[in-house]
Order: sequence, then structure tokens, then C-alpha cells
Amino acid sequence: MAEDTEHRPTRRRGLRIALIALAGLVLVGAGLGGLAYWKLNGNIRGVDISGQLGTARPPASTGGAFNVLVLGSDSRSGANGSLAGGETGDTARSDTAMVVHVNQAHTAASVVSIPRDTLVPRPACTGTDGKQVPAVRSAMFNSAYEVGGPACAVRTAEQLTGMRMDHFVEVDFAGFAAMIDAIGGVDVTTTVAIDDPDSGLHLDPGDHHLGGQQALAFVRTRHGIGDGSDLGRIELQKEMVRAMLGQVGSLGLASNPVAMWKLGDRLTNSLTTDSDLASVNALVGMAQTLKKIGPDQLTMVTLPVAYAVSDPNRVVPKAPDVQQLWAALREDRAVPQSVLQEQPGNPAQATPSGGPSASARASASADPSTGASASGRATTVRGGAE
Repeated sequence: MAEDTEHRPTRRRGLRIALIALAGLVLVGAGLGGLAYWKLNGNIRGVDISGQLGTARPPASTGGAFNVLVLGSDSRSGANGSLAGGETGDTARSDTAMVVHVNQAHTAASVVSIPRDTLVPRPACTGTDGKQVPAVRSAMFNSAYEVGGPACAVRTAEQLTGMRMDHFVEVDFAGFAAMIDAIGGVDVTTTVAIDDPDSGLHLDPGDHHLGGQQALAFVRTRHGIGDGSDLGRIELQKEMVRAMLGQVGSLGLASNPVAMWKLGDRLTNSLTTDSDLASVNALVGMAQTLKKIGPDQLTMVTLPVAYAVSDPNRVVPKAPDVQQLWAALREDRAVPQSVLQEQPGNPAQATPSGGPSASARASASADPSTGASASGRATTVRGGAE
């Protein structure tokens, strides 16, 4: 029986484009002075994932390939409360989760976005209060972080994928917004209106320049695109990641130490990583490892899912596509064509593989603001610095 995990209001669910943290690390670069190093090093929060999980895990990656779980929580603590809306506090879920597989040659990466409301078996974990949380047969993926923090999220991802999560990275609301501001904002072009009172984003069709808070609303938008599910929002998130990665090399930070410091300080203040990554040296080393991977070397897909029979507001991994996907990544192969072919052409078309309900199809047909035609793009995102 599925665990009874109800949706919170959308304003209580934030975006954690955690992959952008990895992209941002490239911007920090090498050559930091002693004081800067000390300051940035002190900003980073580390979690001893290996110590908490022990040895009952998939085997460690070998040959150079590795996996990173990037996610975030809908924490309202500190500066996140004013950005996210809703109550402040320490309770949090992982709002966005991405499994990043970097190939053995470090020349390409595959990124799998896991919809937060995907029903999966959740293993037994140690709760945030130190007490044992029993395993459940079916729970929303994002609930793992809520009940057991990063270690439980990692254990759940490892059980789902059959792969060791060699590293863990999390970035919060404030970190994402600050990073966008630090690079001068991003430019987006929308071909349909986006009107989402929950995220607070209201955009007419056309070109827009978004600062940090608006960019955060853009990648949090759910009701303003597609069928109103998390799948459309994931497509917006993926486009934002690609656009930001495309701009990394054009920002000129290597010759602008003030701008580099500003971005590095804001980014590291918002990072939580596994203890092995919790230093500037380790993060810069990771960035150097990833420097050959740009938008053209990045394959981003959403986990193949279908509507859950038990609950139309939940999805479940779709067989056999999911098994084929994880098997390919475990063997350091490319994402299977069968998975690529099921990815939507634009955010407005993102629906579970089972297809939208009859009422949703009728609504989309009657109201053009819910999406774009099969040949159109709902949004085009291009990153920029001004």
C-alpha cells in the first residue's frame, strides 16, 4: 500500500536546480588566494554520507566513471523563507532530484531527472531525529529526504538505480537566485503565456530578462506550463541548465577576480555536499574533471514514468524503459534510444508515458495557453550576462 504523502501547496515546494551548482563550480576556477580559500572553504557544509550508510551499498564506481546525486530541499530556513513563500522551518523534502552519470573518459554526462512524486520503494533509514524509519513499499521519492535527510535520499536513489552515488550535491533557493544575479541574469523567450500564481511568474509571450527571483520562479513553474504536472517543470529546468552551461565559458570570470569571488562566495554559501567534496580543492577538482562537458556533451532525460494506478496524481517508473536506462548507465553506455524517443519536444508536451487523462486532453485542446503544438516550443531559454 502506498504511503499517504499529500502534496503541499506549490508555493511550499521549491526548485533545487542542483546540477547548476556543479556548473557554477567551473566558474570558481583555480588560483584562489589564501584568504579567499579560507572563506569559501568555511562556507561549505559537508555530510558524512559514507559513514551513515556503511558498506551495504552498490559497489563503488571504477575506471573513472562516477555518479552524483544532485538535489535540494524545500527548506524555509534563513533566506530561503522569503524567496520560497510559506512557513519557515527545518522540515524539508527534496524538491528536484537528478542522477548525473559522468562517463569514464570525463567527456560526456547523462542526467536523469526523477519526478519528485514518483512512487518507489523507500528503504529503512535513520531519521533526522536519530530514530529508525522503517522501509515502505511505495512512497514518493522526495519523501526520503524529508524523513532521513541526504543519506536517506542517497540510499533511496541507490536502491532505485542499482548504482553507487559517489557524490552528493545540494543547492538551495537562495543559492540559485544569488547565482543567477551574480552572472547578470538570464534571457528567456516564451512562445506561450506563462501565468502561475503559485510560483508568482507571469510572462507574456516574447523576450524577457530574468533576475534571480524571477529565474527561480521560472524553474519552479508547474501550473503555468504543459499539463500542470512536475514533468513540464522538469523540462524548463533542463533547458535552464543547458543555457547556463552554454554561458559558463563566456562570462570572463577568469580575468575578473571580483566577479569570481562574488559568485564563489554566494555559491559555496548555498552548497551542501558529501564530506569528500566539502572543500574548495575538491570542488575545483570536480570542476576541472567536468570542464570538457558542455551542452553538446550533456544528455538530459526525465525518468520514464507512467500514471500510478493507485493514484492519478502520482507516477511510477515505466518498465522496461527504466531498467534499460539504469543498466546502460551502470555499464557506462549512452542513454538508450528508446528512452530518448519518449522525451517531449517541448515543456508543454510533457506528460507521463500513459498519456494525459481525457479531461486533460480536452482542456489542452480547448485552451491554447496550456501548451504548444507538436511542432512548436513552449519556451526557449538562453543564458546571458549583462
